[in-house]
Order: sequence, then structure tokens, then C-alpha cells
Amino acid sequence: MKYSFDTYRLYQREKVFAYTIRVKVTMKEEIDCKVLKSALNVAIKRYPYLAVKVITQPDGAYDLLPNDAEVVVIRTGNNLPKLGSEEVNGHLVFLDYEGRDIYFNISHSLCGGHGSFPFVMTVIYQYVKEKYNVEPDAPNIRKPDSPLLENEMVEPTVDMLPDMPSSYKYAGKKPQMMIKDYLNGMYNPFKRNPNYMEFAFRQKDIIELAQQNDFSVVSIFIILMAKALDKVLPEKCKVIGAETANCPLDQMGIDDAHADLLTHIFVDYDREMLSRDMGFLGTVTRGNIILQKDLENCQEEIRQILKVYEEVDKITGKKDKIKYIEENNLNRGKDARHGTFLCNYTGRMDWGEVADYVESYFAIIEGHLTMEVTSIDNRLFLSIMYLIDGSKYTKAFIEVLDELSIPYRVRGPFPKNIVRHQLDD
Repeated sequence: MKYSFDTYRLYQREKVFAYTIRVKVTMKEEIDCKVLKSALNVAIKRYPYLAVKVITQPDGAYDLLPNDAEVVVIRTGNNLPKLGSEEVNGHLVFLDYEGRDIYFNISHSLCGGHGSFPFVMTVIYQYVKEKYNVEPDAPNIRKPDSPLLENEMVEPTVDMLPDMPSSYKYAGKKPQMMIKDYLNGMYNPFKRNPNYMEFAFRQKDIIELAQQNDFSVVSIFIILMAKALDKVLPEKCKVIGAETANCPLDQMGIDDAHADLLTHIFVDYDREMLSRDMGFLGTVTRGNIILQKDLENCQEEIRQILKVYEEVDKITGKKDKIKYIEENNLNRGKDARHGTFLCNYTGRMDWGEVADYVESYFAIIEGHLTMEVTSIDNRLFLSIMYLIDGSKYTKAFIEVLDELSIPYRVRGPFPKNIVRHQLDD
């Protein structure tokens, strides 16, 4: 590719959806703005690939340059600035805060949910260090003065893929799509209500369930939501489908890379399957995830993504580049596959002693019936995103948790407040 891998998502239009990530970290004490701003601007120096600004090259291509300007911290409000705007000094990252909550606003072009972990953890580590005048024992957090990892800025390429054809491809069953919900959420001002719910769990309760039923963390929450939808979707909806993202960078030999490269995994359930025991559902779910996650079997999607980016480089003019990306978006068009809902497990974070200062961590993104699961210390945090009033889905999800005697804490709904980009020269 001619330009940084981090530039290509910037061509995606944001008429309806914002291609940004919003991470909410709730501390145990009120936020000190002065300390937070200091910690942020110390930490960002550790991440040169995040401290950037967008320029347009003569061929119309977006490019990234180092940005030494201060990274902005502001109070949370109803009209947050756009990433890349003058209000945030051209950065594709800024923070806002309110009470005990810190919100990280990060361009999805720079990284995904998992790729944002190290940066968020470094900022919070530095914040705790400065605010409390301590040196927390946190060996797995990258410190502001630590060097870049060997593969941290390596970009994925075709030559990292297997030199053999895929041996397996999941045969979809045409699951129920939430088309009416999406249309109302995107275009109906009387129904549109972008919001999310927060669920917190003790890790031991989820792990016990996993050990009993051959579950992984993501498969547990996939099954819980599938069973919830089985309660509320009409009988004519014959198949409920789960979709989950897969980051293949570890299999490509660059597991520390920050680049946002994702493939998609699908698990479809016939309605009668969802009345089977949890052990059966766990085996089916985890088996499908393992097969589709294998690099040999997801390489076709990776090749398609990289090919689209290479073709964009051959086009002159920003408008035509944007048009090409839109027309060749693998998640759109008649051949695109989607689940009834999306559930991602972005991973476990080892915060060390810094975890003692943190109450919760939630990832907030666009989407409807979209779930993001994260883990800190002995706690699991689940956010469920909606485009419209999702109370009937939340109620059904809670019913499933109660039926399985899974303890939880639930809060919300809260507005998403996801920001967009401003990329004009």
C-alpha cells in the first residue's frame, strides 16, 4: 500500500454512522482535569502512530503527519468537537470527562477496540501516578518511557498469509436481519435513539459457566443474546445469527501491531437449537468460531480488504477514492453477510495495581444489538448498543441471566455521544 494502513478507513462516509470508538473509564474518585491533561500529553508521546494529523496529498489521498500539538481534554457536553478539527488541534484523539468518568474518543482508522487498550492503559497509569504520587505495580502496562515493541507499527501485508486455499467456509442460513430496527434507527427522527446499556459481572461467575459448558468468553455472551432474541422475535424468524469480529494479526506474526484489521465470524442458530442444553450450544458456537478464526479460512476476507486498499491508491481524486471505498465495502451490497446481532470480546486487560483505582471500562461504538465485552482484573464489562429503544431486548437478556442464575449489575440507557471526523483541508 502506498500510504499508511491507518488512512484507509478515513475514506468511509459518515452520513449515518461514525467510524470512531468511544471508551468510558470510570474511576473511583472525581476526575482532576489538570492531572488528566498532563497524563494524556505525557502518554501520547509513547504512541507516535496516534499523535497524528490528516493531510491530503496532491493525488487526493489522505495521509498522516506527526502532530506535536497538545491533545485536548474537555468537559463532557452535548456538542462534542469532531476528530481532526481545529477544536482538538487536528488530532484524531481527544478526551472528555464528567464526574468520575473519562471518555476516550479515538478514530477507528487508527486502531480498533483491542488496539486502543495499550494507549488507554498508559494514560490511566500516568494519571494514577501523577494524581496520587505513587508508582503502581503494573508490569503489563506500557509506560510512557518504554520503547515501541518490535511489531507495534508493522502493517499487515498479503505475504503474511498462507500460500494455500481455504479449506473451510461457513455456510450461512440467512439469519433474521434487524432491517426495520435499522431503518428506524438511521432515518426515523421519532424512533432514532442511539443509546447503550452497561452490564458488569464478576469474572468467576462467567468462568464457572464456561468451565461447565465448553465456553469461551465470547461464546457465552453470544449464546445469552441468541437465547434472549429467541424470546422476543416472532416465530416467522427461523434463524438467529451471531456475528463476531476476529483480529488475525497474531496468526500473521504481528500480534503487537496496532493496525485495525478485522475479519468476521458467523454462527447461525435454528430456533429449535436454542432450546438445547448449554453444553451443546457451547460446543456448536465455539467450534464454529475456531474454524472461521483460523488464518487459512479467513485469509480470503483479508485479501479482499488489502486489494480494496491497493486499488484506492491507483485512483486520483478524493471523491473518487471515497466513492470506490463505498462501492467496495465488504459489509455492504448483495453479497455482504450480517448477523442478527454482533458480539465482540475485545480482550482481557492486566492493569496490575492500577485496577484498584478503576471502577469500570466500557467500549461504545455504532450499531444496533451490538455488544462489546472487556475484562479487567476479576471483572467483566458488557456494553449493548442500540439505535432505537432497546428495552425489550434488554429485558429479554436480563431474563436469560436470571434463568441461568448469573449475577450482574445493570445501568442505563445512556446516550452514545459518539463523535465524527472533520477531514477538510
